[in-house]
Amino acid sequence: MLMLEALLLLVPRVLAGHERLIPERRLVLRLLLLLTISSQDVLLPPSSEIESVFYQKVNGSLSNATDYLLPWYINYQGGEYLNGTQCMDGGSNGFENNHAAYNNGSNVSSPQKLFINVSLTSCFRTCGALTNDPTSIAYFKRQDIPIHYGIADAWTIGDMYQEGQMASTWPNRVHWMTGTVNIPGGPTNSTQGPVLDNNGTPGTCSHLSFSNFLTHTTYHTTTNVPEYLEDEEVSWYVYQADDNFGCNELAAFKTYIDGAASPLNDTDNPIVVKATTELSEHPPYTPRQGAWSQKDIIDAIQNSPIYNKTILFISYDETGGWADHVVPFHAPAGTPGEWIVDPLTGISTFSGPGFRLPFYAISPYSRGGNVFTEPSDHTSQILFLEKWAAARGSPFHTQAISAWRREHMSDLTGMFDFENPDFAPVTLPEGEQRFVDPLTGLLAGAEYCQAKWEGNVNAIIPYGLQTPEEALAVEAGFRPVRGAITEGRYLVLESSGFALSANGALGVASPLDKKETDATQRFVIHAPNPLDVDATVFSISNGDKYINTQLGLDSSANAAIWNVTFTASTMSYDIKDTKSGMYLTLTSSKPVLGNDPAPFKIYSVTF
Repeated sequence: MLMLEALLLLVPRVLAGHERLIPERRLVLRLLLLLTISSQDVLLPPSSEIESVFYQKVNGSLSNATDYLLPWYINYQGGEYLNGTQCMDGGSNGFENNHAAYNNGSNVSSPQKLFINVSLTSCFRTCGALTNDPTSIAYFKRQDIPIHYGIADAWTIGDMYQEGQMASTWPNRVHWMTGTVNIPGGPTNSTQGPVLDNNGTPGTCSHLSFSNFLTHTTYHTTTNVPEYLEDEEVSWYVYQADDNFGCNELAAFKTYIDGAASPLNDTDNPIVVKATTELSEHPPYTPRQGAWSQKDIIDAIQNSPIYNKTILFISYDETGGWADHVVPFHAPAGTPGEWIVDPLTGISTFSGPGFRLPFYAISPYSRGGNVFTEPSDHTSQILFLEKWAAARGSPFHTQAISAWRREHMSDLTGMFDFENPDFAPVTLPEGEQRFVDPLTGLLAGAEYCQAKWEGNVNAIIPYGLQTPEEALAVEAGFRPVRGAITEGRYLVLESSGFALSANGALGVASPLDKKETDATQRFVIHAPNPLDVDATVFSISNGDKYINTQLGLDSSANAAIWNVTFTASTMSYDIKDTKSGMYLTLTSSKPVLGNDPAPFKIYSVTF
């Protein structure tokens, strides 16, 4: 299942962790996907039978109306589907299904850019129990989930945030609390794992095992983040409703199982916070009902006297079977603590990080509708807590995090402009109120949706009804970029009151209010090694022309290589030619190479 998580930090205070009642569902946030779906970095499979990874093969067992299926708008039929699809199901989120869908990356030319459900080409019907569903590549638009969009418009979204494990709920929740699921070769006790699915006991792996950990005699003993905080005498709180959807991961740890019967725990203070089932956004529980909960909490935080000291992370644990076209950034084959022999197939594979998830940070220091581009996963929230605790004089080090993730996963600090906060309150869009059954007094949004819109819940797959122009269209707009830059976007580069431009020759132009509208100002960065997702050096192109070392437009063979460095204190980027050591600089007449850094603002644009 999918459960959205929230981590609330009171920046200068003793309170370290504060998991709040937030909903969940693996929304196919068009907002997230549009940041890369229109990029020319989308790769073609090795076979020329289909045009790109967006064209997923369809055979006669699915439909005879077409040979492919593109991503499709879930409410293309309109009418009552606009409401009914809120309680619709998607694909599968399990280790077994997702690794089958990944299919070893065999039908893409680069293992760093791949459609999440590659299995659509072969596994809709031919993989039996491993199948994912054509609904997994459906998506909502702004009008369907306005509050989610409103949150991202006001604060900062991370478009390279991945699930910790390419698996289901429990592996990702255990990882979120410890930094590991005990893959062999890692720094923790490998006999206490691995946790690969929603299994009841560490070390087991069965798609039939959904038992509660409390029914077994073996529990997790890996040191978790709350224990590290307690060792440093840092208070932490986790809250939950009476119905936590069975997603209290701390219930699997020996520390809390043994402590549950202690008289020291006879207190009104709860231990864990989880969303109630009806507000969880887990299919069939609706995104709109979950959005009510997100808005309610954010509004409460904004109206609090400590909002100016607060950071709220909202993240989802796993994909829920919904689609993404970017392959997970993961460790090289054989990396200790990251790769495992799949017990279901006997094939060596990475355990994670998995596919991308919606993720945003709500704080006066993350205002502005930005996009954070650093590779991140659930480990990143732990790394941020480590930074936070160290800054307040209570440092801790999470032993279980693998060396590879410490090196390659972001600590999220680049999401925040601590020098220029914006304390003005944000008025989020209005949405549905939570639905309460008038007879029972209980939340019942999904049941109401399924009953009221019966017959219009499961949208009809648009086989043979799509055009690329419509299916692959995205909402036009732009977002300021924060964090170390990564591939996969169209970018506008501005400095000193000018915008870099390529109109026959490399030049400068006036910055635009609608930055996405001028093709001459759209650039794409390319890492020399496509496997190096967190590279800092790139070539830069506009269309099929690349910037060379003389600041001319040339072929890719003559492209200059630029070191693009992010500075968090100024929220800006320096672009240095690696050959000359000089910096790209914009003057009133033309771009030049200068001796001193010339800070750029970078914007990600879609059109």
